[in-house]
Amino acid sequence: MTKIFASAAAALDGVLRDGMTIAAGGFGLCGIPERLIDAIVASGVKDLTIASNNAGIDGEGLGKLLRTRQVKKMISSYVGENKEFERQYLAGELEVEFCPQGTLAERMRAGGAGIPGFYTKTGVGTQVAEGKEVKQFDGEEYILERGIRTDLSIIKGWKADDSGNLVFRKTARNFNQPAATCGKICVAEVEEIVPTGSLDPDCIHLPAIYVNRLICGAPYDKKIEFTTTRERSAA
Repeated sequence: MTKIFASAAAALDGVLRDGMTIAAGGFGLCGIPERLIDAIVASGVKDLTIASNNAGIDGEGLGKLLRTRQVKKMISSYVGENKEFERQYLAGELEVEFCPQGTLAERMRAGGAGIPGFYTKTGVGTQVAEGKEVKQFDGEEYILERGIRTDLSIIKGWKADDSGNLVFRKTARNFNQPAATCGKICVAEVEEIVPTGSLDPDCIHLPAIYVNRLICGAPYDKKIEFTTTRERSAA
């Protein structure tokens, strides 16, 4: 049975429902599954819980789902570039679980590996530790963090073969690998799909066993969060 679907909407057909949890890969606007996000917006599903490093920016990435009020809760480590995220949180309209960046990545990885929880020093003595079990190892305090398991994972890759083996490109790999493994269903979008056997087996970042559905989302426009320029020096 083929894993390749003609569109993001087709790949998500029968998967989406109100109140579900979603793990989303990417960092800022880099490596985000933008075609799949657009399809979720169009579907109208609501009361979503989304685990992602951040929520994009206003009107881009996961910020589109915030704008349409489809998100009930965010599990994130960084929210500083999204004013609507800030506004909804401060107004009590959005539940937010702040999670240190490395801890969030490890929670996804742990969930994908079948590990229900792990202990870490990150967050000890801060608000991050509130309500969590604290245990001592070798005289040091550690807090218990739960692994993340979601109903759906949406990720973005660079290349995939027909069977679903994926390669990510440079920093666009951020959060995509662990997010892919922690969902019951993983839907991936890529820039190019090549025949099986075309990719070097030693260079596969995500094995096909983790990918349930796949689309080619190209062409993409490279979006930049901040454009920083400087005047050219005099010749």
